Amino acid sequence: MALILSPTVAELLRELTGGRDVELFIVDLIAEKLDPPRRVEVYLRLSEDYLRSAEELYSKGDLAQAGEKYWGAVTALLNAIGELRGWEHYSHRDYDVIIDKLYEETHDKALLTGFSMAERLHANFYHNFMSKEGFEIHRQAVLELIGRLKEIVKGLQHNS
Repeated sequence: MALILSPTVAELLRELTGGRDVELFIVDLIAEKLDPPRRVEVYLRLSEDYLRSAEELYSKGDLAQAGEKYWGAVTALLNAIGELRGWEHYSHRDYDVIIDKLYEETHDKALLTGFSMAERLHANFYHNFMSKEGFEIHRQAVLELIGRLKEIVKGLQHNS
């Protein structure tokens, strides 16, 4: 489904997001109206949507857009984890804090390195500086991070 916004509403949304992804911003606004289990479900579905879109863009060679979608898949999972744990999950800083807390609990260094790689894919969206080979290395690390984050979510859902 495509949604067409007036230029005024689009400009206002960009202003209100403070540099965040507009779609995630809208999801957060909607999520405020949902009960916590439904919010987690929405974040998990959004992560899958982003991952599917990332893979499609990657296969077409659109690395900058693909990288941003991988970033979206990661942040949607971090939103789900934040929701399940009662942690703030509304800003880039919050995502850093969540990753640090998860590392403190698990001592899984791949969480830290994978998140750093995801951040680089996010930066590449704005600056388009990565070679295909460099992108591939980052992509693999981010796919591994996504797998680890999904396992954490499953564990948290099982324990709740």
